[in-house]
Amino acid sequence: MEQHLKLSATNGTPLENPSTYRRLIGRLIYLTITRPDITYSVHNLSQFMHTPLQPYYNAALRLLRYLKGTPGKGILLPSTGSLHLTGYCDSDWASCPMTRRSTSGYITMLGSCPISWKTKKQVTVARSSCEVEYRSMALLCCELVWLKTLLQDLHISHSEPITLHCDNKAALHIATNPVFHERTKHIELDCHFVRDKITDGLIKPSYMPTDNQLADLFTKALGKDRLLLLLGKLGMYDIHAPT
Repeated sequence: MEQHLKLSATNGTPLENPSTYRRLIGRLIYLTITRPDITYSVHNLSQFMHTPLQPYYNAALRLLRYLKGTPGKGILLPSTGSLHLTGYCDSDWASCPMTRRSTSGYITMLGSCPISWKTKKQVTVARSSCEVEYRSMALLCCELVWLKTLLQDLHISHSEPITLHCDNKAALHIATNPVFHERTKHIELDCHFVRDKITDGLIKPSYMPTDNQLADLFTKALGKDRLLLLLGKLGMYDIHAPT
């Protein structure tokens, strides 16, 4: 998706045949199961299925051109490697121009392989970037708890704490601070949930600089250089690329 593009429900002319747009987005949603690099774009475009406008269709065609240029790009799942879980979470504060709700994104890695990822618009408007980041941490924490339970069902031991990377120092301070105060009252449920998992030894929060934050891919449209850098760190390869 074009960098810094903000789609609106009022700017543009309605499509003459909206069913074409809906079928296209429906197919792209299934493709996000194996292509994390298009998750944010498809999430954005799928919000306008009820009344699609021409700018949305143009953005969808741009996404199709990207897919046509990278048909061999995908995730490599090696037969050997670590079975340690790691999570990355990020958010984009007040990113929606219509509702000013924030966007959360996360990705979980099993060793060096991405195994689950998500982009989600938060259900309420946040009054600070710290609040947004903490809600992203709670969302990722739920996913990590489920994944560890799944590994146990498969008889795979995972005794060490799961590292959760976040690029917001204030959110990390709240997660490790046992005292609740005015800044945490409105997110107290998320605070209790995350702290309980830290106390139980399931989660180990860790600061990750924004430049190395993999979840940045799931919260905003990135430039080409930044996109390629994060895709390389995610372990996505192009089997058609020359060696």
